[in-house]
Amino acid sequence: MTTSQPVDVALIGGGIMSATLATLISRLQPDWSIEIYERLGDVAQESSNPWNNAGTGHAAMCELNYMPEAPDGTVNPAKALQINEQFQVSRQFWAHLVREGVLHDPNTFINTAPHMTFVHGEKDVEYLCKRFEALRNEPLFQTMEYSTDTRQINAWAPLLMTKRLAGDTYAATRMSAGTDVDFGALTHELMDAAVTSGAKLRLNHEVRGLKKLADGTWRIRSRDLVGRTPREINARFVFVGAGGWALKLLQKSGIPEIKGYGVFPISGAFLRTDNPEIVSQHSAKVYSQAAVGAPPMSVPHLDARVVDGQSSLLFGPYAGFSPKFLKNGNLWDLITQLRPGNIIPMLAVAKDNPSLISYLLKELTASRAKKLAALREFMPTAEAKDWHLIVAGQRAQVIKKDPKKGGILQFGTELIAAGDGSIAGLLGASPGASTAVPIMIDLLKRCFPNEYPGWESELTKMIPTLGTNLNDDPDRARAVLAETAEVLQIEL
Repeated sequence: MTTSQPVDVALIGGGIMSATLATLISRLQPDWSIEIYERLGDVAQESSNPWNNAGTGHAAMCELNYMPEAPDGTVNPAKALQINEQFQVSRQFWAHLVREGVLHDPNTFINTAPHMTFVHGEKDVEYLCKRFEALRNEPLFQTMEYSTDTRQINAWAPLLMTKRLAGDTYAATRMSAGTDVDFGALTHELMDAAVTSGAKLRLNHEVRGLKKLADGTWRIRSRDLVGRTPREINARFVFVGAGGWALKLLQKSGIPEIKGYGVFPISGAFLRTDNPEIVSQHSAKVYSQAAVGAPPMSVPHLDARVVDGQSSLLFGPYAGFSPKFLKNGNLWDLITQLRPGNIIPMLAVAKDNPSLISYLLKELTASRAKKLAALREFMPTAEAKDWHLIVAGQRAQVIKKDPKKGGILQFGTELIAAGDGSIAGLLGASPGASTAVPIMIDLLKRCFPNEYPGWESELTKMIPTLGTNLNDDPDRARAVLAETAEVLQIEL
């Protein structure tokens, strides 16, 4: 079946990115038609699903990989400040939608969970102190606390300190304004609002092909996976927010901007407990240093989670390997991505990252006993009977050309857009969902340069600080943080 009238916007993938973009466009340009394609039977079943991610609400409060120590021993807060600024944009947008009644009870998708960093040993304690000193006077981080007092750390998170050996050195930072975000619940609410505003959501529809036509539109070929009915539509603009499969679909589009890109999939798992006696003792998200050779997305953390009103704890992630680009992907994904333009970058990454390969092999062969031993590094009293293993989502790390090395492995997200702005897609993982709003605003700016100036006033109503840095204005930072905290019913 082919539709004759082109749709204005086609979104491929039913996760937080497509949900955010659909929500923005339906408010900025309500007369535009929107169609959303999701190959599974419901939205938010891959990386946006709450059990497929840590739901950290990435704001660089606790994640050390955003502030690595330089060879000269210094730490630079620039990346942490950038990530926090981006999260504040998301917070403002969500708060606006709560005020509008688009999002209902905010506690269904966001809850307070202090963000902590916990380290031990003189070297890491020294580093954490330097990180604290670099952040403590920044307006967005002024509420950060630091302590080497084991009694204070115990008061913040008793599971970390019970039965610790005396004489070792420990340190922790804490920000009480951290959050736990259920991006699955948020995606469902945003999608419901988009459909109410006129968007069409097509579940169980797998996009099989993308072709640029002479009139500048895109021919999208899909199939209904339930009835096997083929379908074709033309779209004036296409966004590919299909997680790991975004690369495959962008390759099918033939745009030159995707040449040289590849992805390396890393799977993960968490240990989870729902035991109320344990869960009641830990309300924070606690991050530490990554193991040598581990990718940043594998930084160990003990997280409080709230999903569907139930509190749980997750520990991990334990990295693994699967050639699939999605949890519900294809075993041939890793091979079928190969193109003449990305073979050299991928081989260069394999050559330059032996520690990553070694780390993954070690993780793949780790027994349950070793996994529990890693948990006990955080929680010495952990008992096997209280924890069970759950499989997390796939993370497709970006591989791209590099003029000096041939190719590099990039741990982050990257927006790929065609030169004419008619199609764009998102590659990569962390910080991902937490920064969905600023990423999608960047997409609007790049792909709709003629329309964007007319949208700015409406965007500023939704996000008052758009285009500015909160951290540059301490008074405004305090006011905006207080306002969004009140609306979202979270701690300041």
